[in-house]
Amino acid sequence: MTRIPEHDRDMIEQAIYLPMVLTVLNRDLLLLEKGDFKLKRPYKELIEQAMKAVQTELAEVKRYLRKENIKISQTKRDDTFTMFLFLYKGYEEYHNYFNPRIRNKVEELMHYYLYKRLSETQKMSIQKKPDQIGHSTLS
Repeated sequence: MTRIPEHDRDMIEQAIYLPMVLTVLNRDLLLLEKGDFKLKRPYKELIEQAMKAVQTELAEVKRYLRKENIKISQTKRDDTFTMFLFLYKGYEEYHNYFNPRIRNKVEELMHYYLYKRLSETQKMSIQKKPDQIGHSTLS
């Protein structure tokens, strides 16, 4: 049984997954540079924008964990599981994560940062609330 509330556990998991997302995106960026793409710049900009968004969110997560006195460290890894130690407000908890689950979560986050985040931003900029529409267009 964990003593860690759901919100704090979510933040802890973000601190685990987001650095992995950055690692994958950084590796992909290097492969893109070495690759034989006709037009590299659009792909490079897409990856770089995703990396900036991940870095921003990771900084927020780290600030939160520091403020709440929460620490995370990886203690053991094998082919199947990775074990983390969570130091949560004076308590120690060990948690095992199934490596395919980690990989799937990282892939899901990459999909979000590369695609869904951009489509959400576009939807927000296209949709205007009625009180934001200028009155000059109504006369």
